[in-house]
Amino acid sequence: MSPTTRGLHHVTAIAGDPQANADFYVETLGLRFVKRTVNHDDPQTYHFYFGDGEGTPGTNVTFFPWTDAGRDGEFGAGQTRATAYLIRPDSVGYWRDRLGARGVDVTETERFGDPVLRFEDPDGVGLELVASTDRRSADPAGGDGPRARGDRAADADAAPWPDSPVPADHQLRGFHSVTLAVAEYGPTEAVLTDVLGYERVADDGDRRRFQTPSGGPHSVLDLVETDAPRGRTGVGTVHHVAFTADSVADLRAWKDAYADRGLSASGPVDRTYFQSLYCREPGGVLFELATDGPGFDVDEPPAELGASLVLPEWLEDERERIEAALPAFDPPRPAPAGE
Repeated sequence: MSPTTRGLHHVTAIAGDPQANADFYVETLGLRFVKRTVNHDDPQTYHFYFGDGEGTPGTNVTFFPWTDAGRDGEFGAGQTRATAYLIRPDSVGYWRDRLGARGVDVTETERFGDPVLRFEDPDGVGLELVASTDRRSADPAGGDGPRARGDRAADADAAPWPDSPVPADHQLRGFHSVTLAVAEYGPTEAVLTDVLGYERVADDGDRRRFQTPSGGPHSVLDLVETDAPRGRTGVGTVHHVAFTADSVADLRAWKDAYADRGLSASGPVDRTYFQSLYCREPGGVLFELATDGPGFDVDEPPAELGASLVLPEWLEDERERIEAALPAFDPPRPAPAGE
């Protein structure tokens, strides 16, 4: 029997211009720029991490900025439709106004009884803010079916960032969920439930909601079907979704579980800040499993996260060449809220 994940660890997407990407996630969304490094598999490409005040797993969205022309992605089956962050219920108006004042088109809707603000980042990556409370015994479908245990509590474990341009009470609280679009539910649902340990807890129209048994922070995942052809990875699309693993031993157990289903997984791989295992599930989404540690402070003090370009030890001898090949970039320096 394979281990059960506690939920989302991080989401990695493809950006275009690195400056526009960092400015939006720090200055507009108020996330902390917790790590500036490079793609280990393509060292001439930046790898940016944005998260809460400490870079807590379950709060981090990461990007590979691809600056070459003609590398735009195309949304379709086998891709992430939206990455959703949790906000407090009384923050909906704040975020509606903040995003609107910065020229971001926002659509308001409701899902499983929760207000949702939908929008896109500068490259077209789908984002949502969900104003949810912890209704562990509520049935959002309104019937006798499975009960949703999570929509995580609005004051769950994200660490505030004192220097954020967003006041602490309105800061993003980490991930609420991701929505995956697939050609058909069955193959992806089987991996979610039989390998990763998710449970189907509710339906809302053509949307199926899954949650880890532990519930709580970043434990929700939604599946929708699409008749679009298979998507193309590129600027404006999500590269992969990562789930939390408790240990490297669990990664190896998941590798065996994938193999039992005829799926090939690569890893474990040392990503400096965590160990990872990768597998493309049958619906086309690239899944990663990642450990919580050792964490972002292995190469920078907590107070200086994101302050400089850091490289894994095995690339340090190539620093001069790598820095010369990377595009110009000035890290955002937002004014803290209230100043």
